[in-house]
Amino acid sequence: MTNETHTLKKHKVTTTTVFFMIFCMVCAGAYGIEDMIPTSGPGLTLLLLVALPFFWSIPQGLVAAELGSAIPEEGGYYKWIQRALGEFWGFQACWWRTISIYVDSTLYVILSVGYISSIIPLTGWQTLVLKIFFILAFTYINILGLRSVGRIASYFSIIVIGSFIALILVGVANWQYNPVTPFIPEGQGLFESIGLGIAICMWMYAGYESMSTMAGEVENPQVIPKATILSVPAIMLLYIFSTGACLAAVGHWQSWGVEEGISFGSVAHLLGYPTLGYVFVITAVIANLSMYNTYLASGSRGFFCLADDHLSPRFLKKIHPKHKTPYVAVISMAVVNLLLCQFGFDTLVVIDVFLLMFAYILIYISAIVLRVKEPNLDRPFRIPMGTKGLVVLCISPIILAVVALFTNGLDYFIGGCIGAISGPVAYVICKKAYGGINGSKTILSRDKKAIFILCGVMMIFIAGGLIFF
Repeated sequence: MTNETHTLKKHKVTTTTVFFMIFCMVCAGAYGIEDMIPTSGPGLTLLLLVALPFFWSIPQGLVAAELGSAIPEEGGYYKWIQRALGEFWGFQACWWRTISIYVDSTLYVILSVGYISSIIPLTGWQTLVLKIFFILAFTYINILGLRSVGRIASYFSIIVIGSFIALILVGVANWQYNPVTPFIPEGQGLFESIGLGIAICMWMYAGYESMSTMAGEVENPQVIPKATILSVPAIMLLYIFSTGACLAAVGHWQSWGVEEGISFGSVAHLLGYPTLGYVFVITAVIANLSMYNTYLASGSRGFFCLADDHLSPRFLKKIHPKHKTPYVAVISMAVVNLLLCQFGFDTLVVIDVFLLMFAYILIYISAIVLRVKEPNLDRPFRIPMGTKGLVVLCISPIILAVVALFTNGLDYFIGGCIGAISGPVAYVICKKAYGGINGSKTILSRDKKAIFILCGVMMIFIAGGLIFF
């Protein structure tokens, strides 16, 4: 079988560049935390930002670092799961994660144009033209290759980090309120407050595995686990200090919110720093475009790797003759973005967290399985604990991922279940059409059982959701 992955151009990428790329995919600023504050309360919001990484993002970063160092292949987490659990489950994780990125990455373009329109009035056609321009511009950058993507990500990250540091300093200089009072909203129980905020917090701390999909294009892929380990505490500190300083400066925790309320973009204006306020609007534009740039790179590698394993249409593994990038896969994602950018698609975005949680569960299970199946596998970075310790480390994020499936309301739940069912359906279609890794169009009996069980569980979930939500 021909494996065209090896013809992708490898780039000399530094740990610093990879750090900035991971920063863009996970964080790109603290935008989004604003919605946690009125629903969970300022005290609980800060506690979640401090505590959740120990049960969610730190295990995520450590597992991604170990598996990424041991299996530094193009496709990243897809290859880890495939090696541990087989073709079917590898396909599921790749399908779920890629579909979700194809859909919701458009949101970053929409948000960027929305921030621009807040300071420069735009007509309907001007808004559409600007969206199309951003999509085409970053598609071109991605076709040029990983080095170009990394360079833009580095520039954008420096601007975003610098802006947030300035905001933190301004917030501390204008300290007026206790940022942890009240702990939870008055009249609301602790359990309800946690449920409302934990899904947002998990989303804010997700994405450390995304860089792994491009490991085959990095000359020294071991820089990826190094950058992953560095990015976990850096992002944690940015979130905590930004939220704490701004709450201490402006208070009014009930009025915070991304769309209509106090946000990180409006804090400087409220404190009497209009110039910094406009800078922060520009920073918000840059932050969203930085996420689009890096997720266009990460997301497009999903279908490229599936095509390379004969599990998606062959044209998706075409490589640019000059730049040696998977340009057709990149363009395919851009086309989806172009189609969606003119519509409201909240009903599609709601399935994203659900599918992401399923993929993460498979990553944690794969880390444990590979420790058992391949104890002697070379792991340049190895989590400093035995297999039992690794199991303990992975239990908390698995539990949190399961809990997150049930905390987002009926629309998320039903939409997520339907999205999950699309995975086994797509596998059957692609396996029969293209033959898979072994070239056989016959589905293994164990995979048939897995398809039956997965679809059955999702149908039970849907029925249960309609009854109990």
